[in-house]
Amino acid sequence: MPLLTGDEPLPAMVSRLVGETRALAGAEIAVYKARFGITLAAYKTAAIFFAVAGVLALAALIALLVGLIMTLTPVVGPGLATLIVVGVVLILAVILGLVGKSKLTPGAPS
Repeated sequence: MPLLTGDEPLPAMVSRLVGETRALAGAEIAVYKARFGITLAAYKTAAIFFAVAGVLALAALIALLVGLIMTLTPVVGPGLATLIVVGVVLILAVILGLVGKSKLTPGAPS
């Protein structure tokens, strides 16, 4: 296809321009789709790793709490040891929940 010719009629040039513009737009869309696909795959992989890390951290926290109960058992007995550990963890959960709730209040300082 010649770039510029003096003998090409105007309708043919306009038609060629429209065709090339469509091809360019299609190529740009393909580039953005490819970029989006690569980015999406990277985020998907990162999300999987974050989920596995969270599960492992939760398992470690559970092991720590069981260890605390087992450590306190000879001192105060199994029932009271469980009550102490669960009570402290629930108090901590309530405090963290209230702090989180205060961060959601409109106008609250961060």
